[in-house]
Amino acid sequence: MTSTTGTTTVAAYAATAPDSPLSKTTVERRALGPLDVLIAIEFAGICHSDIHTARNEWGGTKYPIVPGHEIVGTVAAVGPEVTRHAVGDRVGVGCFVDSCGECDPCRTGFEQHCTARVMGTYNSVDRDGTVTQGGYSTHIVVTEHFVLRIPDGLDPAAAAPLLCAGITLYSPLKRWNAGPGSRVAIIGMGGLGHVGVKIAAAMGAEVTVLGHSLSKREDGLRFGAVDYRSTEVPETFSELRGKFDLILNTVSVDLDLDRYLSLLRLHGTLVGLGLPEKPLSVRAFSLAMNDRAMAGSNVGGIPDTQAMLDFCAEHGIGAEIELISADRIDEAYDRVVASDVRYRFVIDASTF
Repeated sequence: MTSTTGTTTVAAYAATAPDSPLSKTTVERRALGPLDVLIAIEFAGICHSDIHTARNEWGGTKYPIVPGHEIVGTVAAVGPEVTRHAVGDRVGVGCFVDSCGECDPCRTGFEQHCTARVMGTYNSVDRDGTVTQGGYSTHIVVTEHFVLRIPDGLDPAAAAPLLCAGITLYSPLKRWNAGPGSRVAIIGMGGLGHVGVKIAAAMGAEVTVLGHSLSKREDGLRFGAVDYRSTEVPETFSELRGKFDLILNTVSVDLDLDRYLSLLRLHGTLVGLGLPEKPLSVRAFSLAMNDRAMAGSNVGGIPDTQAMLDFCAEHGIGAEIELISADRIDEAYDRVVASDVRYRFVIDASTF
């Protein structure tokens, strides 16, 4: 790490084109402003969104791009007006690093829905016109409001995926009142779903996993599920008909949503968390029966993210991870696409 005229040059790994491997590079981190925090990164999780962006599968990638929005590290320096964090604190950064702070969503703790200019941790336009660069690097500068406290009870490497996967599941579970007496089904038990099983079970809900196969059944029961069913077995849908208050769909593939809606109880809700490429299709009759609802959920705001981290620390919840060095990022990307990981990759930032 070198410093010139207030900015800081740090080591990073970046994609330079959709079909190029990630390679070593350097990026400039801005000089500390009054409310800025400089974080020495320890761990960076790999999210499927990183892959979509690095490979320009969603379009709009601004190259070169440093992915990474599941960041855990320690505070290396703070601006003169920072009050929430001090040098040496263990902290985290999730999917967003800035917003307008003034619109209704921002003022009520839903910064992810900022109506003006929510700023992603990477591939967004920063206030100075540059492109934000993410956590596949040794250091990052973030406005204090978007820096989360990592409780002492969390393993820092296993906590990194919570900054995206954890809040993505915690937010709808909280919003739709998962807890004692409620029945929750989680479709898919990958990088998102396995954290959701742990959190929902810790909230006191009765959790069922709906998986393509039974290959992860033993894990699902260990994480807290009371039942694990294969959706390839026709009897699954007849036997579970009308059972669940809440279904969280974590997969990004096209599903027969009418079949899954049939599993909801009176006033039940199916929440989509995955992002399939094709438009969703559902019969109106499937919603009208039992007054069922479909909804979406987009990660969570800063207050909910901190609450999620505190909850996970209290209940001993972390992601199941495979820790890798930076030179294995491309291998990890291919394995994520092939669903060959249980359940999240985390990069050791000391190898950047």
